[in-house]
Parts: sequence; C-alpha cells; structure tokens
Amino acid sequence: MLIFNLDADGAFASSLAADLDVALAACEDRAFDDGEHKLRPLVDPRGEDVYVVQSLHGGPIESPHDKLCRLLMFVATLRDHGAARVSAVVPYLAYARKDRRTKPFDPVNQRYIAQLFEAVGTAQLFVLEAHNVAALENAFRCQVVHLEAHRAFDTAVDLIARQDAGTPLVVASPDPGGVKRAQLWREELEASSRHPVGFAMVDKRRSAGVMSSQEIVAGNVTQAVVLLIDDLIATGGTLVHAARALRSEGASKVIAFAAHGLFVGNACDALADDSIEQIVVTDSVPSFRVADRTELRRKLKTASCVRLFGQAIRESHSSFTR
Repeated sequence: MLIFNLDADGAFASSLAADLDVALAACEDRAFDDGEHKLRPLVDPRGEDVYVVQSLHGGPIESPHDKLCRLLMFVATLRDHGAARVSAVVPYLAYARKDRRTKPFDPVNQRYIAQLFEAVGTAQLFVLEAHNVAALENAFRCQVVHLEAHRAFDTAVDLIARQDAGTPLVVASPDPGGVKRAQLWREELEASSRHPVGFAMVDKRRSAGVMSSQEIVAGNVTQAVVLLIDDLIATGGTLVHAARALRSEGASKVIAFAAHGLFVGNACDALADDSIEQIVVTDSVPSFRVADRTELRRKLKTASCVRLFGQAIRESHSSFTR
C-alpha cells in the first residue's frame, strides 16, 4: 500500500498514515512561474495499491479547481506508471451540492466531476458525508465508498448525554433534504443507548441562494437537547435559522453537527448566535477561516474522521490483496 498526500498542510494525511501504520510516500510538487505544476511520485508505484489524499475545499492557498486538477493529473500519472489500483481519498468533495437541475440550463456538476475521475482511471473514491448519497452513487461508475460523519461524533454525544442526563434527546434535520441523514443517526443513537431518541425537522426553502421559511418544526422538542445535523456549514444561515426555530418551540439546548465546516462569508458572526450552544465539525476541512478569540472559536469542537477513513481503507486493501 502507498499513500500520497497532496494537501498543503498534510495534517489529515499524516494522521491517516499513522492510523494505517504506514509512512507517507514521497512525491515531487514542482511549481512553475506561470502557475503550472508538475507532480510525480518519488517511489515506484508499479503493482501497488495506491491512495491519494486531497480534500477539495477552497483555500487557504489553492482553489477547488487547482486541487482537482492536481489530483486528477497525479492519479493519471500513477496509472501511467503501472499502479495496480489508484484510489482518491477526498474527505470533502467539491461540487457535490450541485447534483441535479433546479433551473433551466443548469449544470449537473457532480456528474461532470465523476466523469473526470473516471477518465483518468480512478478505481475508487472515498468521500465523507455527501450532500445526497443516492445522487453521488448514481453519478459515479467507479466504486464510491461513502462514510457517514455521524460515526465520528460518538464521543461528543456521549459527553452530552452525561452532562444532560435525564433530559430528552432529539436528532433534528435543518431542512427536508437532510431527513434521511438525521433519521439514520437517530436510529443508531437509540440502538446504542437503549433509550428513546426523538426526531424533528425544520422547514426550509431556498431559491437562487435566498432562504425562506415559515419556521415550521415537525416533531416534539420541548425541554429537549437537540442534536442538529447537516452535511456542511457554509455561511451558517441554515443552522442558525433552524436553531432559532427549535428554540422557539421549546428546545432547552441546540448543538449543531456538520461533516464539513467551510465557514465562508459572515459565518463567524452568524454562528455566534445564542440559539446554538456548541458546534461540532470533523477535520475534513481545516477551520482556518475561524479566527482565534472569537465566539465561534469558543463554541467550535473538532471530531476526527481519520479513524473512519483508516478503517475503510484497511478493508478495501485487504479485499484487494486477497
């Protein structure tokens, strides 16, 4: 097994390699004056099962487009030089939100991204918490290993349960599109704790980037600790809107969970809102946009998803080498 890192800071890939008990394989990344790059492995990939780590969030150094291009070219290079199998480990997949047409002449960017990965010979794609799992799996013809982010939140939930012992627990979705995600987590929490866990959903409509809703909450949240789960946090508007609605319906506390913390725009100000007690994200995206000594930084906790990727890669490699 070979693992290459293309992320600028390398923290996620280093932790993943440590979890798998392997050393990161070396590669050369040569930048030219006009902005072009040349990537090449510094170890022979011939006959190897290769995993390339690159999260496709924007910044702080490169755009999603730059990262995607580098990843695709490196996968193609490894295939050209005889790698037996090349898998892309992409904790955050750019363009996954645009998975269907909602306006005339809309693109379906997720499908186009899938075609690019397939064109360079990617055998597998490892992704954490896609916006729409069914759309993701339908877009790709190569194998997709989809990892559910709520499995990284177990420790945080155990702590919450101890701190609020005896208080009803409810899992909530901030919009109708996330209902399945929230229901799956609710079912697993109920099975593991052997205590009833409630479910709620907040109504939301969005068109042309503008959100509107009547703040309708389906489900009983009175005097409950609500675990509000979404796939990602961008500006934070969806979570704040939902948290306010839940609190107005009697929730005693709202704790927000998301796989990917992008924190763009005015997210730092928006998420300082008193309606949200705490925010938990994974390390799929570094929280470089959240400044120190801000209210959001005080609220923010990070749960590592490295273990989830490590387990999935071990299983895949074991199956491949049998």
